[in-house]
Amino acid sequence: MKVFNTLSGQKEEFLPQSDTVTMYVCGVTVYDDCHIGHVMSYIVFDSIRRYLEFRGYKVKYVQNFTDIDDKIINKAQQLNIPANELAEKYISEYFRDMDALNIKRADIYPKATEEIPKIIEVIQRLIEKDFAYESQGSVYFQVDRFPNYGKLSHQNMEEMVSKASLNAENKNSPLDFALWKAAKPGEPSWVSPWGNGRPGWHIECSAMALKYLGESIDIHGGGQDLIFPHHENEITQSESFTGKDPFVKYWLHNGLLQLSGDKMSKSIGNLVTVKECLKHFSPDAIRLFILGSHYRSPLSYNENNIEASEIGMQRLRQAATRDGIESLAKMKLDSEPFKKKFIDSMDDDFNTAQAIAVIFDLAREINRGLEEKLDVSRARQTLIELAKILGFTLEEPARLPLEFGPLAELAKHWQSELANRLGQTIEKPATSPLDAAASVEMLISMRNELRRAKQWQMADKIRNDLIELGITLEDTPKGTMWKRTR
Repeated sequence: MKVFNTLSGQKEEFLPQSDTVTMYVCGVTVYDDCHIGHVMSYIVFDSIRRYLEFRGYKVKYVQNFTDIDDKIINKAQQLNIPANELAEKYISEYFRDMDALNIKRADIYPKATEEIPKIIEVIQRLIEKDFAYESQGSVYFQVDRFPNYGKLSHQNMEEMVSKASLNAENKNSPLDFALWKAAKPGEPSWVSPWGNGRPGWHIECSAMALKYLGESIDIHGGGQDLIFPHHENEITQSESFTGKDPFVKYWLHNGLLQLSGDKMSKSIGNLVTVKECLKHFSPDAIRLFILGSHYRSPLSYNENNIEASEIGMQRLRQAATRDGIESLAKMKLDSEPFKKKFIDSMDDDFNTAQAIAVIFDLAREINRGLEEKLDVSRARQTLIELAKILGFTLEEPARLPLEFGPLAELAKHWQSELANRLGQTIEKPATSPLDAAASVEMLISMRNELRRAKQWQMADKIRNDLIELGITLEDTPKGTMWKRTR
């Protein structure tokens, strides 16, 4: 198995320190609902964790919550509630969102506010070793004491200094970063040897990783936007504290999700929340959309692509459940080559895009095998197994009630078109929200009339209009069947 290590900038053989892989993934700052940009990272690392477990490793997975931060304090003050109350609210919302997406829970979820003693211990030791200094109640890491600063982000320290600005008078250098922030009036604070205050962002993750996973861990994950300064500073303070190199053996970073060409971000309001996305798409479809590209590649949020993923998931579900006569078949469909290709793909830096292509190839072979009356029972088991490694449930998604309004309007529109084209009138559109399904059936009847009249383009337009409303049609010997895709 090979993984791309951001630190070395190349693929390396994956050789963890033991049979238990230690894995730390940076968590959210809890001041608002999670958005799909967050989900990209957590689905990626969930699939990596699941695959490692499939390969026989035990995984000790830690993911933190930053529950004290300027954004949390500012929003809590706006709402006139305590900062910890706001944080706890969005921690609960986080779990609700991630559970809905079938993301396995971490083994440990440390919170910054509950790790103050460990954070203070690390800062004190850094001061003792002359890597950090106290200034006006705050503590800063002295970056020029760490000669390899910039090794993760592959930047030169001198160039970084020339680009930086000294935005705080009590720092020795513009690159020095806060380990402890002196308390401000009205803000939450904790007692420390340097006066009341709160931890800086970077030190939180170092202290938590050191406490729960040890002085050297196998995998540290997060989005590419965390490489600098967050993960760079983590390396700097952690290796200075322990005197051991490396702090992390493999640094893995996922690409960023973009909306309208910009990184999805709460700070610029450029986001789609998990809750909003789940109103329209199934968890499996969202997961397929994200894992359908290599995890290190950027991804643009596109509802049409998620809609296509919804249809793709339905194909996998059908292959896993379609009726056949397997018990009477004499020949079995061999699925082992597909499993090997899947493993080869995932062993190559967790290439989920190629692995998913293999699953769809297997689904096509299952359908072909059913037509040829082969025994596909083992192949189906393999398909389900491989799908679950990537976190797909293959369950029919729970559906919200059909949206009556758009369907009724569409039915009225096409009733008028049918009268103009063919001089025919079909029963009046449904008038009750309870008859939303009746509107679909009426639109199918209209489409059939247009097909009989060889008005193919108009008939296709009805099909496409229904697809936009989340309804697909399938023409079968028994008539036209319809299914919901969201």
